[in-house]
Amino acid sequence: MSRNSFIERSLQGAFSFLRESIFSEEYAAKAGFLQARDPRLKSLSVLFLLLAVLLARNVSFLIAMYAFCLFLAHLSSINLGFFLRRTWIFIPLFSLVIVLPVLFDIFTPGDPLMNLRLFGFSLSVTRQGIASAVFFFMRVLTSVSLCILLVLTTRHHVLLKVLRTFGVPQVFVMTAGICYRYIYLFIEIIQNTYLAIKSRVGFVSSLKKGQGIVAWNIAVLWQRSYRMNEEVYKAMLSRGYCGEPEVLNEFSAGPKDRFWLAAAMLIFASVFYPH
Repeated sequence: MSRNSFIERSLQGAFSFLRESIFSEEYAAKAGFLQARDPRLKSLSVLFLLLAVLLARNVSFLIAMYAFCLFLAHLSSINLGFFLRRTWIFIPLFSLVIVLPVLFDIFTPGDPLMNLRLFGFSLSVTRQGIASAVFFFMRVLTSVSLCILLVLTTRHHVLLKVLRTFGVPQVFVMTAGICYRYIYLFIEIIQNTYLAIKSRVGFVSSLKKGQGIVAWNIAVLWQRSYRMNEEVYKAMLSRGYCGEPEVLNEFSAGPKDRFWLAAAMLIFASVFYPH
């Protein structure tokens, strides 16, 4: 029973994290600095800031850009704890694991700061290696933070319309929109199926039986997904769908939006200024 409760807690935790990660449009509905910006110019501004981060040549600029991201999150009424969890989990930490070998002298020769002995080999952590690792980590962290800011402060259907405005192919935009909408539905199906199994079976008594239940659920979910796909497509056709979704939001750029875009372009241009 303790093992079964552990599985249930793991599933509930994973589903809660996925919901929190994907369906956070309540931040996009708040009255904040980035929420009030025109989505087209806001996307262009984030693009310029991303290019500035990718082309940056010193870690001081990256640290300043990350502090700027935190400041923008505060101005946009985003909870900093929620924002830090979104930006520090998985991608930045994964990049930190990738860059760990750069710390040692066999990959980055330089001034030794610490001597280690691993598996009979003598290794040294160099000053240049630490600098390279910090630079790479800050670049990834700042890039992820900028992307998260754009997603949190823009409704997903508006962001898809921006992609169409910039000439992204219609098939790609339509596929992304449908996938986004049905992730939540599939999570609900998995939860309900697990609850139904638990109410009828109680707990899995053997590994083989558990694998059979999981395989059966995968097959049933695939069949339901395929059938739902056909039904939704026919319903869309019956309502006049012709391949291009219509969104009621109309874009309008004001002086503040243009000023924000000009500021982002100025930050991008500062990267090329000799330090």
